[in-house]
Amino acid sequence: QVQLVESGGGLVQAGDSLRLSCAASGRTFSSYNMGWFRQAPGKEREFVAFLNWSGGATSYADSVKGRFTISRDNAKNTVYLLMNNLKPEDTAIYYCAASSFGILSTLSRRYEYWGQGTQVTVSS
Repeated sequence: QVQLVESGGGLVQAGDSLRLSCAASGRTFSSYNMGWFRQAPGKEREFVAFLNWSGGATSYADSVKGRFTISRDNAKNTVYLLMNNLKPEDTAIYYCAASSFGILSTLSRRYEYWGQGTQVTVSS
């Protein structure tokens, strides 16, 4: 069982940066692949980024590639999402998720555990 708690969201202006954190409980955090997803009002939840258990493999949605960076600190049971050059279209609730599925996936159904989400609002 893994419990996830996101933090770091807020209201920023276009071009600003934010770093989201996701703190995990449980001794086996380091064995999980981790992902960030987001959901904007009236839209489906979409993949943002993932990384594998060691942090050595990452992937990003095209819409955030080059602006967002996912990382993890297994000693702190925490995964991060650094978001630079934020745009109004990045406005959404951001969720972190944990997956024990052996293959890294962009599909939300492959992730068993989810946080409650943190709101990111980017004004123009």
